[in-house]
Formats: sequence, C-alpha cells, structure tokens
Amino acid sequence: MAYETISATPLSPNIGAEIGNIDLTKPLGNRQIEELHQAFAQYQVIFFRDQKIDHEAHKALARQFGELHIHVGPSTESVPVAGEPEVRALHFDANSERVAGEVWHTDQSCAAIPPLGSILYLHTVPPDGGGDTMFASMYAAYDALSDRMKGYLDKLTATHDGRKVFGPNAPVNIHPIVAKHPISGRKLLYINRGQTSHINEVPRDESDAVLGFLYQHCAHPDFQLRFRWKPDSIAFWDNRCTHHRAIWDYYPNVRSGFRVQIKGSAAPVAA
Repeated sequence: MAYETISATPLSPNIGAEIGNIDLTKPLGNRQIEELHQAFAQYQVIFFRDQKIDHEAHKALARQFGELHIHVGPSTESVPVAGEPEVRALHFDANSERVAGEVWHTDQSCAAIPPLGSILYLHTVPPDGGGDTMFASMYAAYDALSDRMKGYLDKLTATHDGRKVFGPNAPVNIHPIVAKHPISGRKLLYINRGQTSHINEVPRDESDAVLGFLYQHCAHPDFQLRFRWKPDSIAFWDNRCTHHRAIWDYYPNVRSGFRVQIKGSAAPVAA
C-alpha cells in the first residue's frame, strides 16, 4: 500500500511497521490521519521514533482512533497520572519487584469490551539496550493452524479472568476463541496466557491441554517482531489482533513512560 503523507517501513513479514515523515507534537492533517488508520489496520502495530510528546499530544493521537479508555481493575505496575485519569505511568527501576506485561497477553481481555488499542510512549530507556517489547500477530497465528484445529475451535468460547492479574475485584468475561476483526474482517485467535483461564465447552483437562498448545503456538517466532526502544519512541498496537510481552532484562536500570488506551466499540465477535 502506497502512502503519500507518511512513510511506513515494514519490520517483519507478518506484523509491524515504523512510521516516518510525521511530527506527533503538532496537529495532524486529515490525510495524515487517514494514512495512519490505513497503516494501523495493515500492520497491527506501528512505531514512531523521536517524538517527544506531552500528555495532550499523547491523548490527541489516541482520540483520532476513538474515545479514551479508563483502565479497569487495580494494578501495581501502572498508576494513573494525577489529574489525567486516561494516562497511566509505567516506571520501573532498581526498586521494582516486578514489571507490567512479562507474560504474553492482550490488554484487559477480561473486560466486557476490551480496549481497541494501546499507545505506549517511553521517554527513558535502559542505557545499554534491554527493555524490548515483543509483539505477535494473532491473524498469522490463526492462519497457521490446521483446518481440523480451526474447525474444532470455531464455536468454542473461553473465560477471561482478570483476577489472575489485577486482584479479586477485576472483571471476568467470556469471549469467542476465534474472533473476527471488526475492520479487516479477518479471523484471529482471541486467547492469551495472561488472562484466559479455561475453555467453557470442554472438560478442564481438555481445556488445559488445548490452551497449552495454543499459547505455545501463538508464541511462535514466525508471528513475531521484537521492538528495541530508544528515548522518545512510541508503540501503538491493535489490541484486538495482537499479543505483546515486555522483557525485563534491564534491572537495575530505568525504563519509564506513559500509556493511553482507546476504548473498544464492541465485545469480540465470533467469526
């Protein structure tokens, strides 16, 4: 796909592109916004370099894709910024006992309507590398399944239990295992190790075995990319069709930034 007002450099065959020729600290033109939507749909996660944005610019980018989402459930790894409930700080250093997102997951799949997407801005990164984020395409994961497995999974649902991550007051909801993306119409796998607890229509031992296979399958390198952060970089991922995982290999160095999320418009729809 050709772009006129931005550049898009693919980072792997199945997922991800770095966006150039854009300044997110300034208002965007209508054509730039249209092409960002195109790139987001095409690549599932898009990245920006050298964008020293403030909270207003961060939220302005998110609002081009929908309403801002407020995080559901408690979290010890991210905290809301004072006076900015839509912005959460993610700061990790020598005093951190754990970091957010060390397990493959999609953000808040436990919610009745999970976020459409997440935009993470890091202003401070470890000085000698480390702190990468891995992303995986759930389109590619679904496409690589055998026809027999696709048929088996097609009408099954799974429970997503936020209590596994966020504590006793977090939501619990049921979503289809094979979902259809509302924009592209493509089929994708909608389960994740972080929050999916079990398949509802089969015995628990069968559920455990099938989910174990699917978690391993979704983490196959063919479906992935690994993004190396630099100061003032941004990652913007489609939460409906991707997994991501944070790498905590930088202790005791600092990795710090802010995240906003975009409200989903509907629950995942069975394909």
